[in-house]
Amino acid sequence: MAKLSYKMSYYALYVCFAVILVVLGMFFLVGYNNPVGDMNAPEHTETLIYLMYALFGVTVGLTVIAAIAQFGAALKDNPASAIKSLLGLVLLVVVLVVAWAMGDGTPMNIQGYDGSDNVPFWLKLTDMFLYSIYILFGATVLAIIFSSIKKKLS
Repeated sequence: MAKLSYKMSYYALYVCFAVILVVLGMFFLVGYNNPVGDMNAPEHTETLIYLMYALFGVTVGLTVIAAIAQFGAALKDNPASAIKSLLGLVLLVVVLVVAWAMGDGTPMNIQGYDGSDNVPFWLKLTDMFLYSIYILFGATVLAIIFSSIKKKLS
């Protein structure tokens, strides 16, 4: 069974590589659509964006499914450690809530933009993602530093 899952993941990886290379080739090599002065974009910009959305969605979906399966297996074997493993999820939710609270929802004055995304919800969501990236990056750097110090002292 492990051999079958290895083969499937192996082929899925190469299919993903092929799709990515085809879309990148289309993006860079096909040309531009309706160039108007300095405002032009490659013909397949939307194709590349939709591919990134799809890859992100598949990654998040598989991560959630794998986490639930791992938690279920750990809950059968050792319920106490399974419950402790939820600490990371709880900390992530706390970071996201704090980052949301730090966000500013004041609409921006953007010249030449008449879109509908300059509203408090989307502005706070963008700030939440940025602040959570900063917080998690800082936590990663601190973890690297402290783990190397702990390794040297041991």
